[in-house]
Amino acid sequence: MRSGEPHGVAVWKGEEWRAQATAWVDEALAAAGSERTGPAVLHRVHPWSAVLRVPTGDGTVWMKASAPTTAFEVPMYAVLARVAPERTLIPIAADPERAWLLLPDGGPPLAERSDEPTAGMAPALAAYGRLQRDLEGHIGELLAAGVPDMRPEAMPERFEEALLHAMEAPAAGDDAIVRIAALREPVAEWAAELAASPVPPSLDHSDLHPFNVLGDGDEPRFFDWGDSSLAHPFAVMLVPLDMAGPEHRDEASDAYLAAFADLAPRERLLADLDIARRLARIARALTWERALRSSREQGEPVEERFEGAVLETLLEIPPP
Repeated sequence: MRSGEPHGVAVWKGEEWRAQATAWVDEALAAAGSERTGPAVLHRVHPWSAVLRVPTGDGTVWMKASAPTTAFEVPMYAVLARVAPERTLIPIAADPERAWLLLPDGGPPLAERSDEPTAGMAPALAAYGRLQRDLEGHIGELLAAGVPDMRPEAMPERFEEALLHAMEAPAAGDDAIVRIAALREPVAEWAAELAASPVPPSLDHSDLHPFNVLGDGDEPRFFDWGDSSLAHPFAVMLVPLDMAGPEHRDEASDAYLAAFADLAPRERLLADLDIARRLARIARALTWERALRSSREQGEPVEERFEGAVLETLLEIPPP
């Protein structure tokens, strides 16, 4: 993303930016043999990104603009489209310098297509595991794109970063900080164990839930990569298993771990899964930090319930 590129809620809500974005969309559509049939409408805006809904003669398309904290999503799409085109949306156009994407519509998400979307996540998790295997040889490209590094070797340092941010929370009492700081040694031990895992690092979506899964059955497509990071792949199961509940947890785990069955016995995979989900909360805390930082840098209000998100997420790490 170009240094100083205008971005943020106030910019994205403005008519000048909308006109510039619409002109870019029109050029991209023309190059793709399509055209806009109505106004581009601001569908969603947050301090970290904005999305325009654009009607065309070939259906709806979506223009996404990202803040610097999530701008890596644009070059990351180029890697995904080349390595696993069947697992993601293929951009119609991309402008990495402005952190702009133009994406086709992928249809309704799983959450809107199923009466039991949580139960329906098992095939999607199996497919995501296969995606991670496909990406194993492309870690350098993803790092070069700017995807945050949450690989096991980096997690002790990431923990220290998250702890410092947690201390800034309004409700950061001494007891809470002491509880988190007491995890310093366990975090180092967990990170060392995962670093020795037979399962190599890959891409953690970091927010994999039924609203971010498109398509049907065994051929889902994944989108909304702004929270993603490079990590032990099993970190991706933090959100799905938290959502699954006891009744679907085993089914979800088994479906996902099948993609890695050639690398280690099931007992080792389950042990790594437990540790990866513990460390994933550190990465999630830092995702919250980036979101809150985007809000504060733009002078946007932060809801009171999110002020302590970094602290609260670290407090969710199970003790050893």
